[in-house]
Amino acid sequence: MRIYLELGIRCVDCRRCGKVKQETLDWLAADNPFYTKRFAFFVGRRCRTMTVKDAAQETRIGLVDHQGLEMEYMREQLRRVGQPGPKVIGVDEISIRKGHTYRIVVSDLERRRAIWFGGHDRSEESMDEFYQWLGPSKSKKIRPG
Repeated sequence: MRIYLELGIRCVDCRRCGKVKQETLDWLAADNPFYTKRFAFFVGRRCRTMTVKDAAQETRIGLVDHQGLEMEYMREQLRRVGQPGPKVIGVDEISIRKGHTYRIVVSDLERRRAIWFGGHDRSEESMDEFYQWLGPSKSKKIRPG
């Protein structure tokens, strides 16, 4: 069952920049204003237990809309966790596809969760990207294990 809600969104002329701006409604999904945040979180939670394709079929929305709602859910989860400040890290590599294509995964060993995924390969330069992302002050707090 779908419920449709029609509402008017006010537009305002900005005196500072001269542009026309729309009001934002905090209960609407940021990536797709045709859905509510609550529905975006429902979609994100469903994707934790099934594939994106299966969840899209279950909710009867398009795959592109579904992926956008799932990304909004994941961004909110990352925002709630906050910027990591690990003291002890674990470094591993995962294979992306056949042909020896790898990426680096860095985990906070005290919190027992992955905090960074990236790099172009498993080189020292790719690991430097993690330290740049983390910042110099937090990087100094990492102690040898």
